[in-house]
Amino acid sequence: MQKIETLNNIAHEHVQVNPRYSAELGDNVASTFTYVTEFADVQKEYPILLRKNLETGEYQALVLFGFEKEENLFLTDIDPTRQKNLGWSAEYVPAVMARGPFSIGLHRELVDGAERHHPMVHIDMNHPKVVSEAGYKLFLDGGGNSTYLNQVSKTLEIINDGIALNKKMFDIFSRHELLESVVLDIEFQNQNKLKMSGFETVSLKRLADLDGTALEELNRSGFLQSAYFIAASLSNVRKLIDWKNRKLLRS
Repeated sequence: MQKIETLNNIAHEHVQVNPRYSAELGDNVASTFTYVTEFADVQKEYPILLRKNLETGEYQALVLFGFEKEENLFLTDIDPTRQKNLGWSAEYVPAVMARGPFSIGLHRELVDGAERHHPMVHIDMNHPKVVSEAGYKLFLDGGGNSTYLNQVSKTLEIINDGIALNKKMFDIFSRHELLESVVLDIEFQNQNKLKMSGFETVSLKRLADLDGTALEELNRSGFLQSAYFIAASLSNVRKLIDWKNRKLLRS
């Protein structure tokens, strides 16, 4: 069970966070949410798939790590001195994974009779990466934020800002009918077959057929580049298939 607390440099003075990624620490997930605020980095190494939430009717962007439940092909045991991110074989870790035990919560207060909400960093004290030693410190001896905590704050901003921007992006994509269904029909080297459906991507043909006014709207909003990022990212499925085949050969 989670134990969420508002982070502060008194109650959490001695709290540290294990920087490693591993299945034991809860990182063995096959996919997670991703946001337009990080597409430029994500599309270089991961497939981005789009899916409509059947309950809310809103679109979500997902980044794919594996093909089975609890399979994250980016987790690795190679020499950590050769890695930028300990236990993770990529230069960029998507924000939802990189945030670890942290999240953003809203602090409510009354100012001149009006209720205002301020984002505050929260920490789950029961998260497996929260430790009392041998981890990254959150605060300096004088009480200031550590370099690690400053990085966490930037990661949380990527998520917080991205939630609103994703909705705007999907509204524009839907209005111009840019999305089309995509099916991943895969056969691995051991003859096992896998069909992944229920996803969508950006149609490059529909994108090319847009008139000047629509293209200008996409470009001014900043989502034209994002559309190309989403479409181009699907080439990374091939990499995941290769990694999966190597895993099957070793087993």
